[in-house]
Amino acid sequence: MPSPAAIGFRAHSGWAAAVAVVGETPVAIMRRRIEMADRGAAGPSQPYHAAVGLDIREAGQLVRSHAARAAALAETALRGMVADLRQLGHAVVGCGLLLASGRPLPPLEKILASHPLLHTAEGELFRDALRAACRECGLPLTVVKERELFTRASERIERHVAAMGKGIGPPWRQDEKFAAVAAWLALASISSS
Repeated sequence: MPSPAAIGFRAHSGWAAAVAVVGETPVAIMRRRIEMADRGAAGPSQPYHAAVGLDIREAGQLVRSHAARAAALAETALRGMVADLRQLGHAVVGCGLLLASGRPLPPLEKILASHPLLHTAEGELFRDALRAACRECGLPLTVVKERELFTRASERIERHVAAMGKGIGPPWRQDEKFAAVAAWLALASISSS
């Protein structure tokens, strides 16, 4: 019988750190960089930045096109990770996703007029792509605001996650650590249901 695993994500513009964990006291067993933008081939990894100066309809079309492509790439990568984990004897039972502050975005016109909002909107676009990938793969998603990550996870968990990197090897940066905690929370959420 396969052992349960969960995958955690920390998104960036065009990519996400993904870490899979297993076990009651989780161990990181896989890490990936999930690309959600076609680097150089089909356009920028920052579609909102690329939309500045375009007619609002063209800007909307550009953003929607990149959002759809990001979701497709995220789904393909997630399906590959699930298949690889299955080959290792693990069944993915859920995913964890780190969120930003969670404030709703204003209309596109306002986003395009504000450089900080461009970054906020791009972060949401790639987190939405990961949400869509989880939904398409039929995987329950646990979300947690990044600033609340270690208030929901004890200090003991923080130390354990730091030590996880020794078992899986470098790199084990903040991206991988945070993604591992998101996966841990997802695994705990599924186990307690």
